Amino acid sequence: MAEEQGRATGRMVTAVAWAVLLLGLWLWGREATGLPDSPAGTTHGDVAGLGGVTLPAPATPLPDSVPQRVDIPQLAIQAPVVKRGLDSRGAIDPPPFDQPGVVGWYGAGTTPGANGTALLVGHVDTETRPAVFYRLSTLEPGETVRVVRADGKVARFTIDDVEVLPADHFDATRAYGTRHPGRAELRLITCGGTYDRTTRAYTANVVVSAYLTGTGA
Repeated sequence: MAEEQGRATGRMVTAVAWAVLLLGLWLWGREATGLPDSPAGTTHGDVAGLGGVTLPAPATPLPDSVPQRVDIPQLAIQAPVVKRGLDSRGAIDPPPFDQPGVVGWYGAGTTPGANGTALLVGHVDTETRPAVFYRLSTLEPGETVRVVRADGKVARFTIDDVEVLPADHFDATRAYGTRHPGRAELRLITCGGTYDRTTRAYTANVVVSAYLTGTGA
């Protein structure tokens, strides 16, 4: 009986921790940047459909290893990755605005290439220029994202979905949750929609989903 109660308590603690994380991520989805003023009416984000693309089979997940760089060949991105945590509201703390070319990895979560869903976040712009994920919404299913890891391996991901999720009624589980258990999945997340000067936030988020399909260049 005591053992069963212990297992039940463990499941409850895990469920509560996951719920708290999703709440924080939902807040990040609604107020991801607190961006300084951007040009009025600026919009970012288009939905990319699968379009009949044949996607490769998933690869076996890798052991944990900290990400060091993310490469997106289609966008000519080679960006350093830094570990980030949660801010005082429980939302993911993105890289500072004075580092617009840096990508943040949610360090308390899954490492890219390991079983589960790894989260990478980046700014879409600053008050003066585009930032690292400015063209994120132009990616399409079948294209590649590579993550260079501390263990020397390069985790190669294939994009299977690109969405723009509205901040109102934001679906945190779809944005951040694992879609196929047993896979190594990756989310690239930035702001999208229109910048609202009143709320100082974008009206949506661009969410690029990918899964591990191999290692190496």
